[in-house]
Amino acid sequence: MTTKTRNSSLFDFQGRPPIYKALPISLQHVLAMIAGVITPPIIIAGVVGSTPQEKLLLIQVAVLASGVCTLFHLYGVWKFGARLPAIFGVGFAYVPTLIAVGGQFGIEGILGAQLIGGITMMVVGYFIQYIRHLFPPIVAGTVVLVIGLSLYDIAIRYMAGSGNVNAQGFGDLGNWLVGIITLLAVLGASQFGRGVVRLSAIIVGILVGYAVALPMGMVDFGSVASARWLAVPEFMPFQLEFHSAAIVSMVVICVINSVQTIGDLSATSVAGMNRELKTKELTGGLLGNGLTTALSSLFAALPTSTFSQNVGIVAMTKVISRSVLAIAGVFMVLAGLSPKFSAIMTTIPYPVLGGATVTVFGMITMTGIQLLIKDELSARNVTIVGLSLALALGISQVPAAIEQFPQMVQNVIGGAPIVVAAITSFVLNIVLPSRSLADERREREETARADAEAAGQDPDAQPLPDADTEGDASPGSAPHANH
Repeated sequence: MTTKTRNSSLFDFQGRPPIYKALPISLQHVLAMIAGVITPPIIIAGVVGSTPQEKLLLIQVAVLASGVCTLFHLYGVWKFGARLPAIFGVGFAYVPTLIAVGGQFGIEGILGAQLIGGITMMVVGYFIQYIRHLFPPIVAGTVVLVIGLSLYDIAIRYMAGSGNVNAQGFGDLGNWLVGIITLLAVLGASQFGRGVVRLSAIIVGILVGYAVALPMGMVDFGSVASARWLAVPEFMPFQLEFHSAAIVSMVVICVINSVQTIGDLSATSVAGMNRELKTKELTGGLLGNGLTTALSSLFAALPTSTFSQNVGIVAMTKVISRSVLAIAGVFMVLAGLSPKFSAIMTTIPYPVLGGATVTVFGMITMTGIQLLIKDELSARNVTIVGLSLALALGISQVPAAIEQFPQMVQNVIGGAPIVVAAITSFVLNIVLPSRSLADERREREETARADAEAAGQDPDAQPLPDADTEGDASPGSAPHANH
């Protein structure tokens, strides 16, 4: 009797609940991830100038890869796979780097670099227990913050009507109207909705925006009628090209994404399973994600990663049954085998995508901030974050500033602020001496005491500066910083 109860539980990883209990939660996971899966290939298709047929293919294989990747990690093969209640799929984390690489080397350059990046991720997974300390929250948070900040211009351009500022009708008030209505719908569902509506705020926004755009003539169904109902993706539809600059950029972002994967898997195990992440699970997750990223490049699917929004669903519902998440994975696989589904996704107008994704990019930024404040904001850590942001965003906004650099350097860091942020924060974290807020306060106290003694004053007769108190600021003096 006990075994039967355990095996039908929603709250047991090995549980197999009845379909009427599992299906609603599975659909929540699908709705939470689907917008994040289809948007990156749509963005990249625009960057590399794909034909409508190639765009359909990129969406189809992205959905299919997300479903296969999720099932792979739920059940695992040998040492590969996290075997945790986590959703994996094509995500936003790579988009800024993919845009930079795709703009220079096309989809072929992206897929070639992705193959190497996936192999690198497997290497990281194998050695993660020895190098995990090199990627503390201050490094991971800085990179995730830059990822969010570097995506904002994409959302704004989409809300204005296109990814290309020279496109006809760019900036029309009609485009902005649809984009803003979509954004308001997302905000309304996320802040005032309950249950499935709140969890599916992005989809709600897309449906509302789509309904508004339809009578305005923004939706084109031309590709839907000709699309097949069923098709199996072909092996290597694009030839892989290997460019050193593209490979360096992809390797850096794959390593950084490994840090994000560590965070998501840790959150899943702690919040959903009430225990710490096991080394075997962490290693399997990184090895598996590297393998699926590498293999995906052979079918034109973009790199895979964990989905933080689905981690949130697990943390909130505490539903960790592998069967529940497997149903979501199976649904994605079935959808990925249908070009008709991909064709429908391509009819979503740019303003609708922009209005829906601007909130996603904002959440990515806030995730970076949340990671940063896990470490105390000492002067050392503030320096790491501030300098990394300044160099990363500054160089990306003024690409002419590095025109005298070797072409290799320009190709690696030009237009890819994430690479600059990752390298800068990683190096500074190793080079700068580790100093806590307590150490800094002690140094200030010793300096103030020495100054008082040098001036012939009693150092114990006046309060010493304290980082945690405002103190009395005399006229003309600056108040103490409140950390």
